[in-house]
Amino acid sequence: MDKIPILLLAAGQSRRMGGADKLMQEIDGEPLLRRSASIAMTAGPVIAALPPAPHPRHGALAGLDIEIVEVPDAAEGMNASLRRAVAALPPQAPAAMVLLADLPDLTAQDLSHVLAAIDFSSNNLVWRGATEDGRPGHPVVFHCALFPELLALTGDGGAQSVAQAYKDRQMLVPLPGQNARTDLDTPEAWADWRAKRQ
Repeated sequence: MDKIPILLLAAGQSRRMGGADKLMQEIDGEPLLRRSASIAMTAGPVIAALPPAPHPRHGALAGLDIEIVEVPDAAEGMNASLRRAVAALPPQAPAAMVLLADLPDLTAQDLSHVLAAIDFSSNNLVWRGATEDGRPGHPVVFHCALFPELLALTGDGGAQSVAQAYKDRQMLVPLPGQNARTDLDTPEAWADWRAKRQ
């Protein structure tokens, strides 16, 4: 199977961070965004959706072998990023993994677990990371048959509505702990997460 492209959604505005950029928060000496991109690169070719340059997030990804897609309409919400990233997919892509850039506990092994679960001969159209107790989370792989629906999304709901619509054709892949759902949207959440890591 050809490598499945990874769509790294990183054009959001960090509205709840009190002026800071959550994707530029440092983890082990590098911005979360660069960490997420590096993990994604272990799994497949990466298309990263970013706010238009100049923006510090471009610098965070400097030197990485990834494709950057700018999202001038990022203020609309997550689906602006999703549409731009899906539109940039190579025409022969059999599926695409949607990866949010703000999931600090996800590992390269988590991504490979989800990719290893893909079986195009099955009835499934969605393969999705889940918490160890079975709650759906990220990353999410969508079969190419669903690309037109992803391209039609608007607003800030992400691909959740498409995943829900195909719940009966979805495979959940349990990942360790809460890796699939831990996202840090506020300074308080970052402080708690850092305290637990020490």
